[in-house]
Amino acid sequence: MIPVPRETAERLDAYAAMLLRWNQRINLIAPRDAAEFRTRHVEDSLQLLPLLPENNAPAADLGSGGGLPGLVLALADPGRLWNLVESDKRKAAFLQAAAAELGAGNVTVHPRRIDDVSLPPLGVLTARALAPLTELLPWAARFLAPEGIALFPKGRTAEDELTAALPSWSMAVERFPSRTDPAASLLRISGIRRAGL
Repeated sequence: MIPVPRETAERLDAYAAMLLRWNQRINLIAPRDAAEFRTRHVEDSLQLLPLLPENNAPAADLGSGGGLPGLVLALADPGRLWNLVESDKRKAAFLQAAAAELGAGNVTVHPRRIDDVSLPPLGVLTARALAPLTELLPWAARFLAPEGIALFPKGRTAEDELTAALPSWSMAVERFPSRTDPAASLLRISGIRRAGL
C-alpha cells in the first residue's frame, strides 16, 4: 500500500465507488476487475506517486480511460495541474463528472485524440496500457519540456519494447519494480529525443 493522507484516501474511495457505478453503464474497466479494483488499479496507479518530480510542473495522462493513472494521481498530487486526454466521449464525460464531484480543481479533461490536443510544455507524461514505447515516445518528445519525464508502467514486454525503441530514440531509462505485479516494471524516462538529433 502506498501511504496517502486520510483525506486523499477518502477521495480515492469516493472515486472508486463512482467508477464502479458508472462501469455498469459504460465500460471503464473489465467487469472481472471490479472486485479487485482498489488493488489492481488504484494501488497500481499510486505507485507512480513517489516517482513524480518534486516540482509542480504540469502533467498529462494520455488515454486516461477511467482515470488510471491520471485521475488517481491528480487526487493524490493536488498541487500539480493534470491534463487528462481521452478521445472516447463517454469516458471523458466520466472524467469530467468525477473531477467535479471529487473537487479535483487541478484536473482539465481534453475529450479529443492525442494527435489533436494542444498542451503546455509538461513536466510529467503518463500512459498506462495505451500503446508500446515506439508509439508513446513521439508523444513524449512532442509534449514534454526539456527536463520533463515520462512514467510508463509496463508489463512483461518492457524489455522488448525498449529494444524496439532504442534504434530510433535517445533517452535515459530508469526501471523500478512494480509493487502490484511481479512481472511488471515502471519506466521513468528522461532526455527523450530522436536518435541522431
